Amino acid sequence: MSRTLQDFKAIALFSAILLAVATHCTASRAAPLETAVVAGGCFWCVEADFEKVEGVTEVVSGYTGGTVKNPTYKQVSRGGTGHYEAVEITYDPDKVSYAQLMRLFLRSVDVTDAGGQFCDRGDSYRTAIFVSNPAEKAAAEAAVAQAEQALGKKVVTPILPAGPFYEAEAYHQDYYKKDERILTRFGVKTKAEAYKRYRKGCGRDARVRQLWGDAAPFAGS
Repeated sequence: MSRTLQDFKAIALFSAILLAVATHCTASRAAPLETAVVAGGCFWCVEADFEKVEGVTEVVSGYTGGTVKNPTYKQVSRGGTGHYEAVEITYDPDKVSYAQLMRLFLRSVDVTDAGGQFCDRGDSYRTAIFVSNPAEKAAAEAAVAQAEQALGKKVVTPILPAGPFYEAEAYHQDYYKKDERILTRFGVKTKAEAYKRYRKGCGRDARVRQLWGDAAPFAGS
């Protein structure tokens, strides 16, 4: 066998070994994406908040916790379906943990209000954490206990078993950043502008700051 052929085979074998090692290391490092489901009043606001969190790859507005399959916004907002306005947060556990997300969530809402959130009243606007396994339940319970200790008040946000999550209508997704123009009581505004006015007018950030002070992670979003 010629020297050149021997060298070529050696280089090819070495390259194959390097590729295999690199592929194995990449696979072992990359954890699969996970999801968390929470309800915190208006899902536009919760979606806007958590899409800013490093490690979160996607947030989808939707409905969960009720008995009606594939509910519409009109059905849920009218009441009687049992559903909450909720979001499904997809995240990279290598960058942000479920426990961290729960801590952020509880400090982004009024955990002392069982009748809705801010100006939005009724069952569909209640807060809740929906857990899928014992690890999520334990992390959520720990986060609630920490929140109660920090506030010195009872947290009324329940921890509930996760059920089917139904994605909301397309016009609700990423509402806070859409440039589509609509007619509002303030005149013609983009949806993004209307969202900002709604959020301020509803008193969300003011109440969260009053309750949590500097610990409020998203007030002003």
